[in-house]
Amino acid sequence: MSKSRDEIWDEWGDLVNMAPAEIENWLETDESKSVGADSGDGTSKGRKSGQRIVEIKRTNKDDLSDDDWDHMGKVVGYIKRHGAQVPDDPEGSDWAYSLKNWGHDPFGENGVAKG
Repeated sequence: MSKSRDEIWDEWGDLVNMAPAEIENWLETDESKSVGADSGDGTSKGRKSGQRIVEIKRTNKDDLSDDDWDHMGKVVGYIKRHGAQVPDDPEGSDWAYSLKNWGHDPFGENGVAKG
């Protein structure tokens, strides 16, 4: 059973805890570029997702497309799955870098590494 848009919206608001400008700045770092599966054009899937997240966060809720909602659900699922796999030394890890590519700072507000 799929989640309602209200459920996705609420989880998205909690889990995507980076502002658009923060994500954009992060995506330009070497750390961001160092992690993730290649999408086929030299840019990781996570970094492409981060770019899309910025666009979605800058869109009014009423103007989101079906594709936007689908991506939001995918992002929520990724953050929950990946966020549950906290390594022994999470700070400065590929795990943390990958989550940030997906708009989630694990050490920020609502961060999974903060408990």
